[in-house]
Amino acid sequence: MPFPIDEKYIKETESELNVEFPSEFKNRMIKSNGGELVTTEFEFELYPFFDKSDRKRISRTCNHIGLETKNAREWNGFPKTAIAIGSDGFGNLIVLTHNGNGILSDKVFFWNHENGELEKIAESISQLNE
Repeated sequence: MPFPIDEKYIKETESELNVEFPSEFKNRMIKSNGGELVTTEFEFELYPFFDKSDRKRISRTCNHIGLETKNAREWNGFPKTAIAIGSDGFGNLIVLTHNGNGILSDKVFFWNHENGELEKIAESISQLNE
């Protein structure tokens, strides 16, 4: 079950990955760190930001954005400018991307692990129903 997160943990992840998350995404995650996103076509589990505030939160956020992005970067065809923010449970990911400057776009993409293709699924995280 997702819960609020202190913005300092988002900043730690930004520093770790050398990116800046979009404000809309950060605001959503501050209120509810992780959780499900369900659309008519997809169901995703959002990766949380790593919350080190207590043991319970550490265990609930151990599959965090930083770790999952580092793991995804080991996969063949994962885009160099992508940050993994969630999974469909079948190896496919939802990602945010940047154009080389580290400032992530609001646009949410589906990354197909079988063919390495990106498909835009939303203009922003708020377009995906929870």
